[in-house]
Amino acid sequence: MALMHGFRLSIVIPAYNEAKRIWSSLDTIRRAMHGSRFDWDVRVVDDGSRDETAAIVERLARVDRRVTLQREPHRGKGGAVRAGMLAARGDLRFLCDADLSMPMRELSRFVDKTARECDVAIGSREGESARRVGEPFYRHAMGRVFNAFVRKAVLPDVQDTQCGFKMFTAHAARSVFSAATLDGWAFDIEALVIARSQGWRICEVPIEWHYGEDSRVRPFRDSYRMLRDLWTIRAKSRGGAYRAPASAASWASAAEEYASRARRGRSSGSR
Repeated sequence: MALMHGFRLSIVIPAYNEAKRIWSSLDTIRRAMHGSRFDWDVRVVDDGSRDETAAIVERLARVDRRVTLQREPHRGKGGAVRAGMLAARGDLRFLCDADLSMPMRELSRFVDKTARECDVAIGSREGESARRVGEPFYRHAMGRVFNAFVRKAVLPDVQDTQCGFKMFTAHAARSVFSAATLDGWAFDIEALVIARSQGWRICEVPIEWHYGEDSRVRPFRDSYRMLRDLWTIRAKSRGGAYRAPASAASWASAAEEYASRARRGRSSGSR
């Protein structure tokens, strides 16, 4: 997989009770990245899983130094993503769902976009060249309704905020996730609102995306929470809470905190 010279790419995977598929997903990523002309690593952020997720990742990390297990207390996907993005060390940091619902061959499109056009490249299941595979009509319809609320409230020009594949430059990741606060499913929206408020360039990358029956999102239960968080984001944005970029000192402080926690997690996991 040939993309670019001179970059280090960190793939950040939030994981909660993913024992059934995490080994397969990591194996797929490692095979897809074989032969890359740049350095890369995979950071699995275990969100306090109750199954064998952490143990499986730890076993693989022992034989492949490019794989890192980062243990976190259970907070929710947003908290795991925030911790992983701040602890990562790559020049580019790619948020990747554990189910790999996007084929890894699409990754090069994100790298190309961040190299040429933007600081934050977000996967989009909308647009002419995007392709949804196997998604029930009702799920698509519910997603479009929710996106209409998002566009009306905070991000009028973003067609898909909830796709689980997003790439940030290191500077953008440190600035955005140092300011992020939400631990739940609406963390994507907050991250993009922060990025827009701080002046980072955002672009959408149309992708091929495959629906999975074991999706962790429960449309009816989670929709209320996401709408509640959406209005919180809107209020904070209008109040200027997200406007100023985080300072270099705060980036370093937040990143070191999560890196230290990650090191402690690895140490405790090896005992």
